[in-house]
Amino acid sequence: MELRRGRWLLASHNDYPAEAQDRLAKAAAALLDLKKQQVVSDRWEDHGTYGVIDPLDAKNPSLQGRGKRITLRDTQGMALAELVLGETLKDKQGYRYVRVPGQKRVYAVQTDADASARFQDWVDGNLLRLNAADIKRISVNSYSIDESMGRLTNVQRVTLTREGNSWKCDPPGRVSEATAKGLASALGGLRVTGARPKPAMLAEMLKTRRLAMTLESVMAMRSRGYFLTPDGRLLANEGEVTVETEKGLLYALRFGEVVTGAAEAAKPGAAATAPLRQSEDRYLFVTVSPRSPEMAAAADNLEARFADWFYVISGADFKRLRLIDQLKPAQAAAKPPAAPAPKN
Repeated sequence: MELRRGRWLLASHNDYPAEAQDRLAKAAAALLDLKKQQVVSDRWEDHGTYGVIDPLDAKNPSLQGRGKRITLRDTQGMALAELVLGETLKDKQGYRYVRVPGQKRVYAVQTDADASARFQDWVDGNLLRLNAADIKRISVNSYSIDESMGRLTNVQRVTLTREGNSWKCDPPGRVSEATAKGLASALGGLRVTGARPKPAMLAEMLKTRRLAMTLESVMAMRSRGYFLTPDGRLLANEGEVTVETEKGLLYALRFGEVVTGAAEAAKPGAAATAPLRQSEDRYLFVTVSPRSPEMAAAADNLEARFADWFYVISGADFKRLRLIDQLKPAQAAAKPPAAPAPKN
């Protein structure tokens, strides 16, 4: 966590802005006010026992007993506080073992510092800044991309429209009332599990709404499952969902490739907080545009926020938003009644 130009950034997660301000302030205050209260060991050999092995220590071969290294830096990059948080004391509630990196002494201290290393614990729990009750219409667009022919195939579209407290589905019968309400709720509380920076040129084009095909932007998008057509249309290999609000904002959520490796990839050279794994997390590309002139400024502010990042969402949220396993089969056209059998 680093403070730069008045903003706290998640340095281990591509400098994504830390948005949980209350949690951040509480954690920073707890760490800066930490007092060394009880010496429990002066032996290097005990570090694993107390869970205070530095996770950045490449010389220590042990995978067990590694703690969480926390560094708070000021605007000049100087460390305000730096320590390794270890295990909690089993017989003393509110206490845990700590160690200053590079030193062998282990202390037991009283602290409620939040040591979470999970990306989602420090970001906004409502990515879209969207209230489910404000959603007017949702369209789920499913298609496949034929790259050789440059066209869409297997195109399917389901549109849900709010009418009072109920939802109308077109085509009828494809989505239940409960599923429609669940989809609106999921959109109003969408939480990301990670983020990857877009190339600066691509981000700037999105902010000015002048998306063009450059080699850098094309390669960055294609590697994550996104394609730009010659006429400027942005497509995704797992389809898209559009959301229109009562106030006049139109969101487009485009779903890309499965994210491989750790769900929370760190900067090159940084220590991983969890073993690398194959996940079902998905890339999410978000854009927003105004449906009325009055919402132009609000749309521009949101677009500026979304333009910098390829977001990552969980596989469960991907299925929930795309209605995978929840769409009912399309009703077959009614067959004309069979002609009566001839009488003998």
